[in-house]
Amino acid sequence: MKILISPAKSLDYKSALPTTKYTEPAFLSEAQQINVSLKTKSPAELQKLMHISEKLADLNWERNQQFETPFTTANARPAVFAFNGDVYSGLEAYSLSESALGIAQQNLRILSGLYGILKPLDLMQPYRLEMGTSFGLNGQNSLYAFWKDQLTTHLKNELSSSELVVNLASKEYASAIDFDALNTPVIHPVFKDFKNGKLKIISFFAKKARGLMTRYLIETNAQTTEDVLAFTAEGYAFSETETTDTSQPVFVR
Repeated sequence: MKILISPAKSLDYKSALPTTKYTEPAFLSEAQQINVSLKTKSPAELQKLMHISEKLADLNWERNQQFETPFTTANARPAVFAFNGDVYSGLEAYSLSESALGIAQQNLRILSGLYGILKPLDLMQPYRLEMGTSFGLNGQNSLYAFWKDQLTTHLKNELSSSELVVNLASKEYASAIDFDALNTPVIHPVFKDFKNGKLKIISFFAKKARGLMTRYLIETNAQTTEDVLAFTAEGYAFSETETTDTSQPVFVR
């Protein structure tokens, strides 16, 4: 099974790491190429490009300027311990056992605007570059155009015959993969909560649920669709009645 999740804007480069293990990103040379272009942009240009505050623009200008290779444990951090958003609060990677972390390294992939695709232990330096940013490169007008073929081919080469892909990434990041071209089963779980008597996708809860499911799939070393449908963390349960498309199983609470 391969599990896809999104990165997070919030980063943590201070907490003590639970492991000394690390690996190198598959697309580090491409990240360097993107960074060369990012470095030419002023804080004001970054603010306009990314629709962020002046303070955040200044911070990310500094990050862009400080980007350097080779990546080491002194200047970079394993990705799953660097991202710190809602999905990662559900995943709680810091408390994964050593064996579970090994399963995560085998099965979990994090999509990224700068790094393309990351294994949990791949080193990364702090950055901000959302996949949906209107950022042209090599004559292409978007990061999707830059990454889609590369990431789809990379993921396809990682997959064994009929290996299940569980897409828990947001639409913004999932759009960087051509799922049809993978030629393997893919499911896109949906999470809904009751609010005012109606079932709705509530962003905060849905993001955390993606992390909760990711942890569940890792800890149980899930392999099949049936394993995915057995997910019940924090009150969620698969709803056959709410599911109208088997490739998009709906979990409700």
